[in-house]
Amino acid sequence: MIAAGCASPHDDGTTLTFWTIGREGEAVVKLLPEFERMHPGVHVKVQQLPMTAAHQKLLTAFAGSSTPDLSQLGNTWLPEFAALNALEPLQPRVDRSAAVKQDDYFANIWATSVIDGKLVGVPWYVDTRLIFYRTDLLKAAGFNAPPRDWNEWRKALAALSKPQDGIYGILLPTNEYEQLMSLALQQPEPMLRDGGRYGNFRSEGFRRALSFYVDTFRLHQAPPITNVEAGNPWDEFGRGVYAFYFSGPWNIGEFRKRLPATEQDDWATAPLPGPDGAGVGAAGGSSLVIFRQSEHKDEAWTLIEYLSRPDVQQRFYELLGDMPARRSAWDGDGLRNDPKVLAFREQLEHVKPTPPVPEWEQIANEMQLVAAQAVAGTLSIDEAAAEMDRRADRILEKRRWILDHERHAAGAAP
Repeated sequence: MIAAGCASPHDDGTTLTFWTIGREGEAVVKLLPEFERMHPGVHVKVQQLPMTAAHQKLLTAFAGSSTPDLSQLGNTWLPEFAALNALEPLQPRVDRSAAVKQDDYFANIWATSVIDGKLVGVPWYVDTRLIFYRTDLLKAAGFNAPPRDWNEWRKALAALSKPQDGIYGILLPTNEYEQLMSLALQQPEPMLRDGGRYGNFRSEGFRRALSFYVDTFRLHQAPPITNVEAGNPWDEFGRGVYAFYFSGPWNIGEFRKRLPATEQDDWATAPLPGPDGAGVGAAGGSSLVIFRQSEHKDEAWTLIEYLSRPDVQQRFYELLGDMPARRSAWDGDGLRNDPKVLAFREQLEHVKPTPPVPEWEQIANEMQLVAAQAVAGTLSIDEAAAEMDRRADRILEKRRWILDHERHAAGAAP
């Protein structure tokens, strides 16, 4: 547990419990002294949950009526807790707020917090995946700019891959679903259909994404290995084993820390290429939520307003590297003048939310397990797509039952 402020059990006022996940807790406690000075009757107690245990601890807290006042929730977890009716609707508070301005947020990042038409969170920080690439290697191969579409990307990957020498165009760990998911989000068809009742992996768009993904391995432009087998990807990227790395914003700091100063000008970031032009990415990140059981909703909202201020979001980025959800926060010098960061700013205007169903992470993991079989050559594209639909439909069986039951109940009502 990380306690912010110096409240004692005998202090007058309100104590807010705030749960964070991972390293965010370490950074947020450095932002809270100012909040407590501004609100002397409010004290904040921060509990930092480890990523591996956070989901279960939150569910256990809900079942035991012991949820905190407010928490950080990953965007893919919001549908689950919204389905449990655990979260306070926030749109009325946003409508009255002088601090939280909806039109200042990246539109599709904001959309991740709207579940079944209700706003249940306020985006805190954003995350998306794009390409890190070796500028020197691309230039030596005759490419003066990063690829803008899949055709250009394929040509660059072909030119940069020398599998006989252990050199590949890109690293795509076969146990990570984010890469294939990002390619699938670039398609016009959703990955789930009929209101999230069934898988839609046999759609033309998904099969196109899966084919591009699998072909990258079939053409020996990526090694068929997991992230465990990949070892140290930063060192391998620096040595030129991979010219492209498909990853997120935290790796800006990692590459700056791990690569020597003489190599810092040899890499850059670029938005994702799409099938026929600029590509969309996945709208990831975390939101701040208030639990319905909280007895201090007004004070919790005041803290959300404070953490949503552009200047506070800039400080949060400086402390941790988590990118702001508000456009105006990107006007700070640390973001605006950093060439490695600007591609993320551009990508965030072109992102899509993942399917807003509680079962999505489970489905995505199954999708990747099947995709790995296609990479290994044991399933064709059509067979893999059909198997993904089969697994998704099985996972969604309870969801279909609930939705159908609710519909029949509504139809039977007088």
